[in-house]
Amino acid sequence: MLRIAVPNKGALAESASQMLRESGYRQRSDSRELALADPDNNAEFFFLRPRDIAVYVGSGTLDVGITGRDLLFDSGAPAREVIGLGFGASTFRFAARPGTAASASELGGRRIATSYEGLVRRYLLDLGVEAEVVRLDGAVETSVNLGVADVIADVVETGTTLRGAGLEVFGEPILQSEAVLIARADAPQDPAIGVLSRRLQGVLVARRYVLMDYDVRVELVEKACELTPGLESPTVSPLHDQGWVAVRAMVPRSSTNQVMDELYDLGARAILVTDIHACRL
Repeated sequence: MLRIAVPNKGALAESASQMLRESGYRQRSDSRELALADPDNNAEFFFLRPRDIAVYVGSGTLDVGITGRDLLFDSGAPAREVIGLGFGASTFRFAARPGTAASASELGGRRIATSYEGLVRRYLLDLGVEAEVVRLDGAVETSVNLGVADVIADVVETGTTLRGAGLEVFGEPILQSEAVLIARADAPQDPAIGVLSRRLQGVLVARRYVLMDYDVRVELVEKACELTPGLESPTVSPLHDQGWVAVRAMVPRSSTNQVMDELYDLGARAILVTDIHACRL
């Protein structure tokens, strides 16, 4: 039975459970449940603190887990990323008072406050920069004004909170994070993990693409297929009227209306769009 770690609360937990549900797995109906068996899929779910998931997976206690890429790196656990899951995105940056530094290479000897000590130490080590990392829980942006640190390393969204504290971001991002499926670094190939990964990838594709069907005159097929190349190639089927064909292709959801307008201007008609609920590629 495949043992899967899932975040137990917060936005990450809600998105992970929704994606697993769309992948055909049973999910809990009561947030107080800490474990849930899914015998139909030969799986068992364990609901844990997101920060602990990489540790459980890296130790081999659980087979796979869903957590943040940032938490995976911060843990230092012997676990690897299998696939990115497209939600829970965040950007980690350095920030300080204006004029403190222009890049991470200038942080030698500085005090850096962060809630992600392992992640920041690893980043600085890769750069060959020696600095003091001060671990803090909660809001770290006040640490500079309180004299605890010279620089902070934290998640930056709009930067409004940082500007309110008199800080500004500098240098390249430390990490672009998102929710990821992880497995033990040295784990042997497991067909059950392959099935889970393909199901999750199927949900990702279904969310990013739609099916587009339309009719077009035979002499315009090549131009139409340039607008809708699909993933491999469009499906083209003859219609009763020999001057027309029906075309079906997967189209990025984000460009649906633009493509429909271009097809209509080309001469395509009966343009229909259908959601994809699941797929295997």
